[in-house]
Amino acid sequence: MRNPRGIIVLFVLVYVAMLFGGAALKPDYSAMSQYISELGATGSARAVLISIGGFIPVGVLAALLLWAMASRVPVSGASRVGYWLLLCEPLAWIGSALAPCDLGCPLEGSLSQTLHNLLGVFTYVGTTLGLLLLATAPRIKPTIRLLWVALAIIWLLLFALMGKPPLHDWRGLLQRLAEWLVYGALCIAAWRLASPASTLIRE
Repeated sequence: MRNPRGIIVLFVLVYVAMLFGGAALKPDYSAMSQYISELGATGSARAVLISIGGFIPVGVLAALLLWAMASRVPVSGASRVGYWLLLCEPLAWIGSALAPCDLGCPLEGSLSQTLHNLLGVFTYVGTTLGLLLLATAPRIKPTIRLLWVALAIIWLLLFALMGKPPLHDWRGLLQRLAEWLVYGALCIAAWRLASPASTLIRE
């Protein structure tokens, strides 16, 4: 693709529309204390609409963006494996629509909830590993290398904090913070790399 910036803009718009539009469709939903996946929780209001019209488009656009940027990212070997591990994110969005959580997103529940939980662990661990391996790319600036490592640590730390009972009332905010930091950094990097004159990660 000649210039993937259009996909970046579309991804951001759809993600924001899903996040805030989905919450607006559910009067009792709390973005502060509830996981994003609870927007599509089984049996909740407009869950199917949000899953099909929000989760799946976000996942498809994220996967399309990774595919469109693949030839522009200066990775090889382990760092290329790390780059493709970022597909865990789009798979998680699509998977959340196909295997929605139960109301309240408990640790134990229906078969769909069990699959949802397994998908969550796979996603967070896979994305953490992806960011760490991305930091091994041979042609990136030291500051960018440190950025990917720091994001991997923060991403995993926030995931762990989400499950702590004392932070139950803040788990939605923690999840959003994790996504905004990682997605924001990746989108900025993609935007810069979409330009032939980019010097973001090239030495």
